[in-house]
Parts: sequence; structure tokens; C-alpha cells
Amino acid sequence: MFSIGDLSREFDVTLRTLRFYEDRGLLNPKRDGLNRLYSRRDRARLKLVLMGKRVGFSLTEIKDMLDLYDLRDGQVSQLRVALGRFNEQISILERQKKDIEQALTELRRTTAVVSGLLKEKEGKAPR
Repeated sequence: MFSIGDLSREFDVTLRTLRFYEDRGLLNPKRDGLNRLYSRRDRARLKLVLMGKRVGFSLTEIKDMLDLYDLRDGQVSQLRVALGRFNEQISILERQKKDIEQALTELRRTTAVVSGLLKEKEGKAPR
């Protein structure tokens, strides 16, 4: 079992974040009075939540995928859904990467033009 502080330190998230994930149904700690006790399953789910967020999934999408683990069908359904969503997210991220590369190229080109204009203006300015 892990305390809220244990998971907070291990995954570098705030206590508020862990409570928020609990409210959203992503984690389900046991209670010992006012203390939350997280199981290995909660720890694994937290790790998957953070990975999912890092690659751009919403909390709702992450919860939907995690909830499929409870289907008890040998994880076939969960794996199919996860694979489909992962491939969709890869496509989205690839498009975003292309858009970012284009924006960087345009910004670099504009920076070069503005830099040239500035040097030209500074060269003509009386000193």
C-alpha cells in the first residue's frame, strides 16, 4: 500500500492532483480514517494516466481505456481499443509535428528578414 504522499513524491504530482484523479474515478484508494491508501493497481493506473496525459489523451479518454481492463475478456477488447486510440493519437501528433515544423520554418524566415532590416536601419542611423 502507498500513501498519498508516497505517490505524490514518486510521480512528482501534487496531492491535489491525486485527489482530482480520485474524484474523476481514475484512482480508487481505500480509506483508513482520513488517510488514503493506494494499492499497486492504483499506482499502475496513475502511471498510465500520466503517460496518457503526456502523449495528449484527455482524462476521459484515459478513463475509458483504463475501464476496459475490468471487462475480464483476457484484455482482447482493451488491447484492440487501446491500439486503435494509440494509432489515432500518433496521427494527430504527426500532424501537429508537421504544423509546428512549418510554423518554425516561417518564423525563422521572418526573423531573418526582420534581422536584416534592423541591421540595415542601424547602419543608416546617425551616430
